[in-house]
Amino acid sequence: MPTRSLPSSSDSQRDLAALLKSRVPLIVIETRDEPRALELLASLATRVNKEHTPVFQWTVTDGLRRVDIDLGGAQRHNSEPGEVLKSIRATDKAGLYVLLDLHPFLNDPVHVRLLKDICQTYARCARTVVLISHEISLPRELEHFSAKFKLAFPNREERRLIVEKVASDWAKAHGGKVKTDRKSFDLLVENLAGLSTGDTERLARKVIFDDGALLPSDLPAVMQAKYELFNRNGVLAFEYDTAQFADLGGMARLKEWLKQRRAAFDGSAPKLEAPKGVLLLGVQGCGKSVAAKAAAGIYGVPLLRLDFAAIHNKYIGESERNLRESLATADVLAPCVLWIDEIEKGVATGDGDSGTSRRLLGTFLTWLAEKKTKVFVVATANDITALPPELIRKGRFDEIFFVDLPRAPIRADILQIHAKKRELTFSDEEVTRLASACEGFSGAEIEQAIVSAVYAAHANNEPPSAAHVLNEFGATRPLSIVMEEKIAQLRQWAQDRTVQAE
Repeated sequence: MPTRSLPSSSDSQRDLAALLKSRVPLIVIETRDEPRALELLASLATRVNKEHTPVFQWTVTDGLRRVDIDLGGAQRHNSEPGEVLKSIRATDKAGLYVLLDLHPFLNDPVHVRLLKDICQTYARCARTVVLISHEISLPRELEHFSAKFKLAFPNREERRLIVEKVASDWAKAHGGKVKTDRKSFDLLVENLAGLSTGDTERLARKVIFDDGALLPSDLPAVMQAKYELFNRNGVLAFEYDTAQFADLGGMARLKEWLKQRRAAFDGSAPKLEAPKGVLLLGVQGCGKSVAAKAAAGIYGVPLLRLDFAAIHNKYIGESERNLRESLATADVLAPCVLWIDEIEKGVATGDGDSGTSRRLLGTFLTWLAEKKTKVFVVATANDITALPPELIRKGRFDEIFFVDLPRAPIRADILQIHAKKRELTFSDEEVTRLASACEGFSGAEIEQAIVSAVYAAHANNEPPSAAHVLNEFGATRPLSIVMEEKIAQLRQWAQDRTVQAE
C-alpha cells in the first residue's frame, strides 16, 4: 500500500486532491488529528470533479450523514457497519464516503466483502471510501484497491498562527498583552512541530494561560508534555536532569568536539550540516553516561534515553515495531539528544540470536542513515566484542570516542566535582594526595568512595575529611584490578580504532 509523506498542509491539499482524482476507490488516513482530516476532505469536495462531489460522514454512534450541505439529521438506520456498507454499495450516485473508526470492524469477512464489492464496481459508480482512524490494519484482499495517505502536521506558519491566536485569546480575556520575547516565541513555535492542530493549541494554551507569559523557562514543560503525548510504549525515558560540562571531569577532546558543532546543531550556522552523533566506548563507570547528559546540556535540548531491554518483546515483529515507534518519537521531539545506553545489549548478534537483534540493528542503521531531523545520538557501549562490525564502521557515527580510566589531573577534577556536590572542601595538597591514592579508579568508583566516606564519618560523629576518603580508597579494589585482563584487551583494541576522549 503506497504511502505519501507530506511536508505542509498546502502540499497535503494538492496531493490528496490528486489522489482523489486518480480514481483510487479506497483511501486510508491514519491520524489522531481527525478534525483536520475532515476539514481537508470537505475543502476538496468541489475540486475532485467539475461537478460538486457529495461528501458523507459515518460514525457508529450517529450513522451516515451528508456534511458538504445541510440535509438535516443523520441516517441512524445506517449506524451499523454492515448496513452503511450495503447502502454505499447499493447507491448509483458518485460520492465521497468518510468512515470514521471503522478499524475494529475490519476483521468481519462480511464487511471486507462489502468493501471489496464497492471497490470493484468503482468504474460503474465513482464511490470513494475514505477510512480515518488513529491506526488501521487493512485486510490483504483490500490492499491493492487502496492508497495510504499521510496527513501532514501543521507547518511552521500554521503553528505560529495558532500560538498567536492563543495569545490573542488570553489578551482578550485578561485585558493585557502576553509577556514574551521574540526568541521565546520562535522556540515555542519550533518545539510544537510534529503535533496535531488540537495538541498544538492545547500545549500553547497550557503555557500561556498559566501565567500570561511565554518565557524560556516554560519550554522544558512543553517538551515534557509533548513527550508524554507520544511515548505510549514506555521504551523512551525523558531525562529531566541534564548536565553541564562542569559536571564532566576530563574528556577535553570530546568537549571541544561537541562545542565546535553546537552552532550547526542549534541552527545559528545554517550552512553547516548538523552532526548525527557519537559512539562512546570505554571502561565502565568512566563517565560515558554523564557525557550523554552533558551533550544535551550544552546543546540546550531535551535528553531521551532509549532502553533497549524494554524494546524486546516475545512476539515476532513487536520488538522492531517498538524500536521504530521510539525512533519516530525522537524525530517528533527533535531537536533533542537520544542517549542509547549499552547499545550492545540490543543489537549484539551471535549464535544465540533468533534474528531479532539483527533486525533491530537493521532498523536502527536505516534510521540513522536516513534521518533528517536534529536528533543527536549518543550511543554508549562497554563490551566492544559484542558490537557488530556494521555499527562501528566509519560513517555510521560522526566519531567514535574511547573513554579510558582517568589520569591523575582528571581524577583530581573528579574528586573536586563530587566533593563540591556534598559540600566538602579539600586543600590542594589533599586533592593531590587523594588523586594519587586512587590510581586505576573510574569516576564512578571515586564518587562512591566519597559517598562511603561521608557515611563513615557520620557514623563516628565526625566531620567528613580527606582521611575518610583515603581510607575508602584503601578498602576498595577497583575494576581495573578485578578485571585487569579484560580492560587491557579493551584498551589495546581502541588504540588505533578510536579517538581518545581525553
